[in-house]
Amino acid sequence: MTARSDRPGKALSLGLKHLAYLIIAFIFVLPLWWAIVSSLRPNSAIFADIFPFTPKALLPAPFTLEAYGGIFERGFGLIIANTMLVALVTMAAGLIVNGAAGFAFAMFDFKGKKFILSAIIISFMLPFEAIALPLYTVTQQLGWLDNIAALIVPSVANGLAVFLFYQFFSQVPKDYAEAARLDGVSWIDILLRIYVPLSLPTCISAALLLFIFQWEAFLWPLLAMPSQQFKVIQVGMAAFQQQYQTIWNQLFAVSVITALIPIALLLPLQRYYVQGLAGAGIKG
Repeated sequence: MTARSDRPGKALSLGLKHLAYLIIAFIFVLPLWWAIVSSLRPNSAIFADIFPFTPKALLPAPFTLEAYGGIFERGFGLIIANTMLVALVTMAAGLIVNGAAGFAFAMFDFKGKKFILSAIIISFMLPFEAIALPLYTVTQQLGWLDNIAALIVPSVANGLAVFLFYQFFSQVPKDYAEAARLDGVSWIDILLRIYVPLSLPTCISAALLLFIFQWEAFLWPLLAMPSQQFKVIQVGMAAFQQQYQTIWNQLFAVSVITALIPIALLLPLQRYYVQGLAGAGIKG
């Protein structure tokens, strides 16, 4: 009797929990959905059903793709290509540099190791604004302003990515490396043949972090590219908000593309991303 009497209560509790999940999901998804709908409507119709609010505001009616055609006519396709180039090159170079650094910290003992590692950990806690001025000065002295190298090189070494690799490699038994060394295998081959295959989730996590950091970068591309001849996506978005007029459906179309590309990249790799963070000892 007691077990049966508890079933309605458990069912009600489970139903309320799922209802709460649906409400929370609706709250988070609603702004993105409204942006998608607004990008598929004429510019004059976007706010027509907002004040006062009607359910039509959440439907793409009347439907049109003129906003997407308009942004690509204004060169947004080139901006996406620029950003993908910067993000992918940074991601590839960052995996090599940060992976090698994490491996070195995990495998070797040397003077100042703890201090350098602590400095690296602190570096990814600092806001970018704190280093923007000295980074700009160094970039200017190197003659890299208005050069794609100014966007890529400073972003390759990433303290968080180094920490992820260090944490993972530290957990791999050193017996593997010692046995390989006895067989005459070089450290580079040990890294590439033993540690990299084991660290696939960590590699994916670090790659996604590097990609998203570059995809979301706004302040540094604005400073490093003063002529704005080479625009990346966050800076390009600002160009669609004009001084005297804002073409809202085009601005929403740009925002939708900007948001959906990282989401499309993250969703299929989410399992590996979580595994990489968990394997590195970071608990959410």
